[in-house]
Amino acid sequence: MRTATPTPSRRQTLAAFRGLAGLLASRAAPAAEPPINTLKNSSFFSSRTDTAINGYDTVAYFTARKPVQGLDSFVHEWKGAKWKFASAANLALFKANPEKYAPQYGGYCAYGVAQGYLVKVDPEQFTVRDDKLYLNYDADVQAKWQKDIPGYLATANQKFPQLLQK
Repeated sequence: MRTATPTPSRRQTLAAFRGLAGLLASRAAPAAEPPINTLKNSSFFSSRTDTAINGYDTVAYFTARKPVQGLDSFVHEWKGAKWKFASAANLALFKANPEKYAPQYGGYCAYGVAQGYLVKVDPEQFTVRDDKLYLNYDADVQAKWQKDIPGYLATANQKFPQLLQK
């Protein structure tokens, strides 16, 4: 003779589901974004590495006035990211004053920040303005950025702190 297995009541099932949903929601809460952009520029879908500016030398934007790939032999960790440099001299300059040389908005696309997004950059698309480095997503975005840099800066300066909290 078979005995029927008691089935949970609708109320018990709903309570169990709510408990599970609450547990999953608490574990799936989005983490704050890293303060330094380490998004790869090589693929359509963004993925993170441990290196800022895709390995480009942030000091070279100021000294050489152009993007220069950094080397594995000149690396410094700052704010949770590895920063690569083309020379020992550039590494020393950065170590002495990282805030002076680090890109604004943590190296996220400056135009993207003004639009309310934290996105990857193309290290070849940059602006040095008032001794600050700004990077952009691609050449099209760079062209838009250059049409109203003061306006985009005002907006980005307001939005950036909240974007890191998302």
